[in-house]
Amino acid sequence: MANVINNLFGGAKPASVIPDKSGDSDFADFAEGADPSPIPISPVTTTLAGAQPEKTVVPYTKWYNVHERHSLSEFKAEGFILAAITVVLVLHLFGARLNRSKAKKWIRAHASTLGSEFALVGFSGVPRALSDKSGDELTQALADSNAQKGDAILKEKSLFEFATYATGRVNVAFVDVKLTLVKRFNPFITLAENVIGFFWDSYAQPSDSVEATLYPFDGKEALTVPAMPGAAELRQNDKKSTFDGFVWAIVHKESMKQVRDERYDVSLTYTKDNNKLPQWLTVMTESAEITDALLTPELIKASESAGDLLEYLIVSDQPLDKPKTVEETNPRKRIFLKYRLPSDNNYEPLLPIFQYFLRMTDQLVQVAHFRPEVLRKVKSVRDEMIKGIKKASEQEKAEELAIEREKQRKAKRDAELAALDAKAQKKYLEKEREREAKRQTKKMTTRA
Repeated sequence: MANVINNLFGGAKPASVIPDKSGDSDFADFAEGADPSPIPISPVTTTLAGAQPEKTVVPYTKWYNVHERHSLSEFKAEGFILAAITVVLVLHLFGARLNRSKAKKWIRAHASTLGSEFALVGFSGVPRALSDKSGDELTQALADSNAQKGDAILKEKSLFEFATYATGRVNVAFVDVKLTLVKRFNPFITLAENVIGFFWDSYAQPSDSVEATLYPFDGKEALTVPAMPGAAELRQNDKKSTFDGFVWAIVHKESMKQVRDERYDVSLTYTKDNNKLPQWLTVMTESAEITDALLTPELIKASESAGDLLEYLIVSDQPLDKPKTVEETNPRKRIFLKYRLPSDNNYEPLLPIFQYFLRMTDQLVQVAHFRPEVLRKVKSVRDEMIKGIKKASEQEKAEELAIEREKQRKAKRDAELAALDAKAQKKYLEKEREREAKRQTKKMTTRA
């Protein structure tokens, strides 16, 4: 009893129990408590002047060393992309420069010919400083102005299309010249066009070519020449610049089918070889008499000089595309020339055919006046085409009228049905079905 009371009120303390070390070997390490050694305290100077913070040491890490965290092998895709962009850019710049160089070489070879045949070459117009001059003085001043323009008379429309313009000549209103070059600035497109042209004959393979179109006055100087010094003299010769309308051409045999398919005017002609021409050229004409008048020794010599590069020389008064209305069949005389550019940029063999093209209107004005029998033959072909166009136009109008009448009939029927009640509508529809059945029976009886 005394021990219990002592325990409750903190009386006598129990004797300390000494743990048995041999009792459990698993807890032998915990038999004695840890005896930590005291942490030494470094002495600190109590003066303010002597108090200095300890230096912070930055631990070593790869975050600041990019060359250790990454390598060039991780940027292979970006390297290929940059290399491809560089190659495409270099090819683009080189191809564009090559096209410009080729166009400039062409205009330098033909500038003197254009300047000698026309008073004004290029798109810049007549300089204001020459507005007070006239006669021979104006002609000489325009020639000097054309010579000073140099390569500027050629206009760059795109990286593969260049153009020039000339006007101011007897019997000629103006002439348009267009250079179409291979898309050297984009070899992928060029390769695709060559592959398509190789497998499909309807698609021409790309090539460097010149297309020139000359528009004769044909007696319409008063409608074309503006009011300027010298214009009155041209108007006095209105009737002298006319010639008969027809279609005549010399065409390269390899291009003959394509030209006939693409151009409506040439489709009116028939093909006939001529012994006077080189073997690679043929004549497409509406009459043999026209060929005898136009196939001159100068033209034969110029064609031989041009060689295989000449595509065609066409004299035409008909549209290029097949007309759909009678108004589109109105004659409009033009002369067309097309030839391929030589790869060595030697234009000496091509200059004769280009000069003959520019002067051809002079010959047409002199000799292109044929017998009435020839003109009647030419006119008969045109009349047949006009009849076909009129017939097609009439059929189209008849179809439009039939559609309009059907719309009106249907609108009238719908209005009549809407005005009736349900019972009357039923009778109306029954009568309509009976009439349709009788009509079908009548058609079957007629066919039988």
